[in-house]
Amino acid sequence: MDLRKLKKLIDLVQESGIAELEITEGEEKVRIAKGGQVSVAPAQAGWGPAAAAAAAHAAASTPAEGTPAPSPAVETRHTIKAPMVGTFYRASAPDSKPFVEVGQAIKEGETVCIIEAMKLMNEIEADTSGSIVEILVENGQPVEYGQPLFVVA
Repeated sequence: MDLRKLKKLIDLVQESGIAELEITEGEEKVRIAKGGQVSVAPAQAGWGPAAAAAAAHAAASTPAEGTPAPSPAVETRHTIKAPMVGTFYRASAPDSKPFVEVGQAIKEGETVCIIEAMKLMNEIEADTSGSIVEILVENGQPVEYGQPLFVVA
């Protein structure tokens, strides 16, 4: 089962009222339960830790810092999260310039990083416009589904 299908199944469980979903597709069997319990088990050979981590529960968003200011301009922060499990890369090649830097303005749909999953390089696009406030992941670090990658204001 590919990562896109797995993500759709996770989203289905999160958005619906069901507590658990189990699907068998050929020799592969996937069980997703609310509350962070996930089981991915092919009938014969194992997938390894990456597949089980693919359905790991998302980390909470970063809470707002400080006390509310009396000024009418309120800064809202958004977290761009990993849509899949894989290895995080800030640039398209080791000697290339990173896609984004702290303080850089970005537009919705602009590529902000690459996540390598199962030897495929997946360009991750910003789901909002704004300015990069913080980069939460180091280059070459493994990431989990739903893990915060960037903070945008």
